[in-house]
Amino acid sequence: MEQFNFNNELSGKIALVTGGTKGAGKAIAERLLQAGATVIITARNAPEQENSQLHFIAADLSTAEGANKVIREVLSTHSKLDILVNNLGGSSTPAGGFAALTDEDWESTLQANLLAPIRLDRGFLPQMIERKTGVIIHIASIQGILPLYDSTLPYAASKAGLINYSKSLSNEVTPKGVRVLTVSPGWINTTASEAWLGEIARNANSTVEEAQQGVMDALGGIPFGRPAEPQEVAEFVGFLVSPKAKYLTGTNFVIDGGTVPTI
Repeated sequence: MEQFNFNNELSGKIALVTGGTKGAGKAIAERLLQAGATVIITARNAPEQENSQLHFIAADLSTAEGANKVIREVLSTHSKLDILVNNLGGSSTPAGGFAALTDEDWESTLQANLLAPIRLDRGFLPQMIERKTGVIIHIASIQGILPLYDSTLPYAASKAGLINYSKSLSNEVTPKGVRVLTVSPGWINTTASEAWLGEIARNANSTVEEAQQGVMDALGGIPFGRPAEPQEVAEFVGFLVSPKAKYLTGTNFVIDGGTVPTI
């Protein structure tokens, strides 16, 4: 990947990126590292390709115990956190609409996508407020405003809740020096999505290109003609946490190639 000079604009900053071992989370962590931050990543499993410059904490953030572990380790090691990117999220619920979803499907999705960032915010905000500085980014999804009901109803509902919560939180803590922002990506081209497209293509006896077009059609079309690359999301997050964006707070930024058809 091409390297850029970010003038060490995040030098001296401590950043945590959840779900930072792959996909957009990995790209965000690397982007913050390039800007001079000390970056901690967390996920249930260690990254396949280790980067000695990224400090890894193994934790299941869908549990209160996992969130508390990360909070303790970060603050005991670094004494502060300047940037929190709540990137962890996803959906593994079955297709079939509302009737196919159990309480467990709903609870597990809400724990990972909504309660995990709430717990981390609650753990890290006091020291940010005390120092009157900090940035919290919530990675939501366009499904928070453009839900797909067949297999991701709990995911869409949890991301809608995250967007609402993020706005409310910004109103409370921005006067105390902490900026809170939401980024809602559309479809991102990750290793997982490539594997998913391959599976769709095999099941439909079609090409991967045809499978990709089918997914874009299901979303109502992507005017840009393709999903986002992880680095494109990471570059935007890198801007939002930088001093260049110091007046931005309380806003949900959609990065979707034009997918959402409404204003």
